[in-house]
Amino acid sequence: MKNTALTDTHINLGAKMVPFAGYNMPVQYAGINAEHETVRKAVGVFDVSHMGEFILKGDHALDLIQKVTSNDASKLYDGKVQYSCLPNEDGGIVDDLLVYRVDAKTYMLVVNASNIEKDWDWISKYNTFGVDMKNISDRTSLLAIQGPKAAEALQSLTDLDLASMEYYTFSKGKFAGVDNVLVSATGYTGAGGFEVYFDNEYAEEIWKAIFKAGEPFGIKPIGLGARDTLRLEMGFCLYGNDIDDTTSPLEAGLGWVTKFNKEFTNSAALQAQKQAGVSRRLVGIEMIDRGIPRHDYEITDADGNTIGKVTSGTQSPSLQKPIGMGYVNTEFAKEGTEIYIKIRDNQIKAKVAKPPFYK
Repeated sequence: MKNTALTDTHINLGAKMVPFAGYNMPVQYAGINAEHETVRKAVGVFDVSHMGEFILKGDHALDLIQKVTSNDASKLYDGKVQYSCLPNEDGGIVDDLLVYRVDAKTYMLVVNASNIEKDWDWISKYNTFGVDMKNISDRTSLLAIQGPKAAEALQSLTDLDLASMEYYTFSKGKFAGVDNVLVSATGYTGAGGFEVYFDNEYAEEIWKAIFKAGEPFGIKPIGLGARDTLRLEMGFCLYGNDIDDTTSPLEAGLGWVTKFNKEFTNSAALQAQKQAGVSRRLVGIEMIDRGIPRHDYEITDADGNTIGKVTSGTQSPSLQKPIGMGYVNTEFAKEGTEIYIKIRDNQIKAKVAKPPFYK
């Protein structure tokens, strides 16, 4: 099992460690609900150094990105970030990812930890353009500092104007005394904040500086447990749960990152699917009766006929009610439609809801 540069720090802080995507990761410190609330109301720090980072460089870097991703990366400008996905050749998704444009010939792709090798092989397969590709995942640390007080908590560490940084943009500069740190106004929580990329050798130094600067703002370390409840309240997809090699981006509600003004992997088949209409859709689920929708639970109609499956679910700490996501047959996908979740052979009443659940 791999460690991040901060694994010992988490253990010393008393974190409960779990294996996640081949890494030894902190799932919680003080408890998921308390950590969730810290991020929603103040500021918290996630070590997400298990994520993968690839640098693509050269005259045809954009051509390669346009070929393998569904979104239109030609719309990017220097310092802009784009959410996208890598479609496979069978209508599903290899991975979802972020595309960072450093300059016209240099891009960084940020991919999911469990898919680093798979994504690398996939993109390499299409690299007939002679693009220089570097996998910098193992030497890169990534901290997500999330919450409404994130800008205030971090501003003393950098000359970059954090408060005026627009959502899904980034800058490089000095951060906590370290040069060439990439700071982006991105995140996976819906609570605002930043993601900070730097070389592993500075991990401990930057971690300590962040906690010192953030102390007056109630900064706390946050585990992957709260990361999951926070992203689910926003209706953000988790690869392996809500999207995978068998789910189409159109079924998953990712039509907004699937642009047909260019050719990309499997674009013709996806365009045909868009014209014909999909047979199932990923929807939000709000429970009406008592019960928590869990991954892989069956979704049924009133007569007990299976109409879909739950992909993610939890008791929402912010809303104090059970929520989830899942795929249902398209005729049941309308907001407000009554559905049932099969929990231990009982049909528990729920309804289709439109994410984000937390507003």
